[in-house]
Amino acid sequence: MIESLSPTICFHCGLPVAKNLDIYVLYQGEKKPMCCHGCEAVAQAIINSGMDDFYKYRTSTPEKPDELVPEFLQQLKAYDTPSIQKKFVNETDSANILEVSLILEGITCAACVWLNEKHLNSLDGVLNADINYSNHRARVRWDNSKIQLSEILESISRIGYLAHPYDPEQHQRILEKERKQQIKRLGLSGLLGMQIMIFAVAMYTGSWWGIDEAFKQSFRWISLALTIPILLYASSVFFKAAYRDLTNKRIGMDVPISLGIAIAFSASLMNTITGSGDVYFDSIAMFTFFLLSARFFEMSTRKQTSEATEALLNLKPAVATKLIDYHDNQSSAIKYQQSLSVTELNVGDYLLVRPGEIIPADGRIVHGISGINESLITGESLPVTKGINDDVIGSSTNTENPLVIQVSKLGQDSVLSSIQRLIDEAQHTKPAIAKLADKIASWFVSILLTVSAIVAYYWYNTDASQWLEITIATLVVSCPCALSLATPAAITAASGQLAKIGLLPKRAHALETLAHATDFVFDKTGTLTEGKIELVKVLLADNDDAIDKQYALNVAASLEANSEHPIAKALLTANQQPLITIKDLNHTTGQGIRGCIDATEWFIGNSDFIQHHCDTTCDINYDHSDDTSNIYLANKQQCIAIFTLSDNIRDEAKSLIEQLHHAHKKTHLMSGDRIENTSSISKQLGIKHFLGNLRPKDKLTEVTTLQQQGAVVVMTGDGVNDAPVLAGADLSIAMGKGTQLAAATADMILISNNIEHIFHGYQIATKTLRIIKQNLSWALLYNVVAIPAAATGHVEPWLAAIGMSASSLVVVLNAMRLNRMQLK
Repeated sequence: MIESLSPTICFHCGLPVAKNLDIYVLYQGEKKPMCCHGCEAVAQAIINSGMDDFYKYRTSTPEKPDELVPEFLQQLKAYDTPSIQKKFVNETDSANILEVSLILEGITCAACVWLNEKHLNSLDGVLNADINYSNHRARVRWDNSKIQLSEILESISRIGYLAHPYDPEQHQRILEKERKQQIKRLGLSGLLGMQIMIFAVAMYTGSWWGIDEAFKQSFRWISLALTIPILLYASSVFFKAAYRDLTNKRIGMDVPISLGIAIAFSASLMNTITGSGDVYFDSIAMFTFFLLSARFFEMSTRKQTSEATEALLNLKPAVATKLIDYHDNQSSAIKYQQSLSVTELNVGDYLLVRPGEIIPADGRIVHGISGINESLITGESLPVTKGINDDVIGSSTNTENPLVIQVSKLGQDSVLSSIQRLIDEAQHTKPAIAKLADKIASWFVSILLTVSAIVAYYWYNTDASQWLEITIATLVVSCPCALSLATPAAITAASGQLAKIGLLPKRAHALETLAHATDFVFDKTGTLTEGKIELVKVLLADNDDAIDKQYALNVAASLEANSEHPIAKALLTANQQPLITIKDLNHTTGQGIRGCIDATEWFIGNSDFIQHHCDTTCDINYDHSDDTSNIYLANKQQCIAIFTLSDNIRDEAKSLIEQLHHAHKKTHLMSGDRIENTSSISKQLGIKHFLGNLRPKDKLTEVTTLQQQGAVVVMTGDGVNDAPVLAGADLSIAMGKGTQLAAATADMILISNNIEHIFHGYQIATKTLRIIKQNLSWALLYNVVAIPAAATGHVEPWLAAIGMSASSLVVVLNAMRLNRMQLK
């Protein structure tokens, strides 16, 4: 009676629970009362996150509101701070739309990936969430005005997983922790499993040659004692994952595994107690050992692959040397220096980089000349000589002389972070064939359990002595781990290879389209040529204004001042005079530029542009060769000057074209340059299909025509005038040093600027798709053969474990062939 008058206390906060309020959480098998839904949510998050020892070891209920949530959940709020988010959150072009890469702990199969993706995408404010099974990383995009990052992380913990903002060092620590735990489980199951097998062999041979029943029964009890640690520790990973899946009303791959182990142990325990029938302790030990072995090798492969792609971020030094009170070209300031963490740098800081040191951040050289090794970033094997006002990339190496650089970009704005984001996006992309595999895997486990139930029912009514063994074998042998690993393992390995050659995909279809390409179209300037255009000479046309060469060059450079085209850069480099103010500037893409100086209209561009705007014609055949280009300067009345420019063909261009022809691909050169130059370069490179004097819309028309004829077109370019045709091609590749607009439009970016890597990318793409198809074919063939064999009683449970483990290893090892691929 006294107990009935005592108020019910909230298990989480210690406050009284209102009468008739039926809210509780399940803690260690017991229902614990909650005073409100807030306490229920936090308590459930704590339990699902594996932190339920919080309740076991606390000494009293909290007195302050902020103590109601343990420290690990309170820490999530820190991730909402903008200063902290700068380290790992990417801003997008849209206001309040942010993107983050997360590490997920607890992922064991494709069903875990599916569950987390569905859960995240169902949150109000989350725009998109993709998870890569092979490296357990999630890419989440959300509206920060609707949901905070801490809420996203907490929501993941509620379904039994842990998420952290991606950090390479932390990722490696998690993998190392996982590796040690798996070694312990593997060692225990292997060591005890060998002892169990000794007794199993004795019982099996005793059935043939005779054995004393007392010995047999003692062997059963000893085997039971040895199996319990395997069940409680080594196999616990399967049961925990299965429980989590069932709690979230999902059927993952650990469900049939756990079911098979549980059924085998229960039957063996019962037969041991009764002293009759067969026991399957040896099968439990063996397929626990083989399943853990498969996951250990899978994890090792994952670690190896992630190390390859994360090598870029690991290049960044921890410490930088900052110069105090430094001014440009002040060589004596080296003595005023301070060592500080790279994380403390700000844009505008001046840094001293000694020979042999890694450049801490993106910046501009303000003092010194040295060779810069950018091989791990751009793929360029030889150091590039750079001097004052040249840009340098963070994590490249200074090889020769001391340099002083001014920091221009940090954190997520840096080149290195941009590359890492592209790699991350590439690893989250799914070709069409991969999406088909995901659909198959999503309902495969449910079908498997149905088939196993039918098999169990059939054999129980046909031959009760075999039904248990056959059912266990069917459950284990058909776990679709290989099917789930088939695609992500290959995509992750391919991303690592593409990162090594500096060809980074931005779109999901990039690899698949590149593998099926039939026609490769190239721009000329900056693509097949080096793009380092130089002004060879300035020729004055006959004119009545007595304009000298220097003034003509100054006018031309002033008109081109805002252009990113290599020709504009050549004119600006050659001009030594202060630029003239231009009014009413008008740029006609691919043709020329118009502007006014002191009420005089000026025009600079190709011959067609000048003839269209000028009252008289220029001598377009005046003084040129096949290796040079002419740009014309005119006013409304007459042609003023002709600028002759030259550009060299890239060293690797001829090799690229030859390799494409050897692979039976058609090559095309489409240029806005005059036909004579286009023809000359085409002949030198062996390109049969070439067109010159093309405007941007003409290039797009030509590419569209090829597509209408059934061609799969890959377009490579680097300029603003290439943006329309890049957008229209089946696959577009932008040169890494091209304009931002071209890069934004492209499906892939060639950051190495070595165009021979385009063919290497084609080789990687074709082999990746071939391996994906091989993996899927093997996974499906294995299940088609193994399930009927197990269901008809031809596969022992221990052999089923070997078969399932081997099928997963075959898929992973096949994907790893991409890492050993020799590019020619």
